[in-house]
Amino acid sequence: MTGFTGIPFAALDFYEDLEADNSKLWWNEHKDVYDTAVKGPMTALLATLEPEFGTAKIFRPYRDVRFSKDKTPYKTHQGGFVARGDSLGYYVQIDPAGLFVAGGFYNSSTDGVARYRRTVDDDVRGAELERILAALTKAGYEIGGDKLKTKPRGYELDHPRIDLLRHKSLTAGKHFGSPAWLETHKAATKVRDAWRALTPLVEWTAALHT
Repeated sequence: MTGFTGIPFAALDFYEDLEADNSKLWWNEHKDVYDTAVKGPMTALLATLEPEFGTAKIFRPYRDVRFSKDKTPYKTHQGGFVARGDSLGYYVQIDPAGLFVAGGFYNSSTDGVARYRRTVDDDVRGAELERILAALTKAGYEIGGDKLKTKPRGYELDHPRIDLLRHKSLTAGKHFGSPAWLETHKAATKVRDAWRALTPLVEWTAALHT
C-alpha cells in the first residue's frame, strides 16, 4: 500500500480548527499536525493510486488572496488531482466533513466548450454521455459544473440534451463523510473504486481533445 494506512480523523479536526482560526500564528503552531495527519497520508494515498491512474499533484495549502476580498491565508481542505488533460482528471479531497472524490473537467477554453457542445449535440456521442451520467447518478454521484442559465448560442431550448449543452464544465462527485474505514487502508480502495467509476466520464471528455 506504499505506506498508506488511512486518513486520520486528526486531519478533519485540523481543518475544523483552521476554519475557526485561519491565521498564520495558528498555522505555525499546528503545522506539524498538517504534515503528519494531512500531507503525509494524502501523499501516501496518491502514491498508492499512481500505478493505475498516474502521477498526482498535491495542491498547496496557501490561498491566492491577491484578487480576493477574503484574505484568510490558508485553504480549509487538502486536494489532490491526477490530470488527464487540460483541467480534466480525477480529484480527491479531505476537509472537515471527511472524504470527497470527483472527476470530470472543471474549466475549459472557449474552443474546449465549443467542442464539448458539438459532441453533446451528436446523437451517438451525446447519448453516450447521457448513459454515463445516468449510471453515475444511480451510483450516488452528484453531477455538477458551471452552467448557463439560458440556452447556448446556436442551440434551441427544445434540444433533447439542452441541460447538458448549458454546461461550461462538467463533473461528478461523491461525499463519503468520515466513516470508520477512512482511518484504514480501505480508504485507498474506496477512492480507487470511485475513480474507476468516474473513468467513463473522464475518458469521454478526454476524447474531445484527440
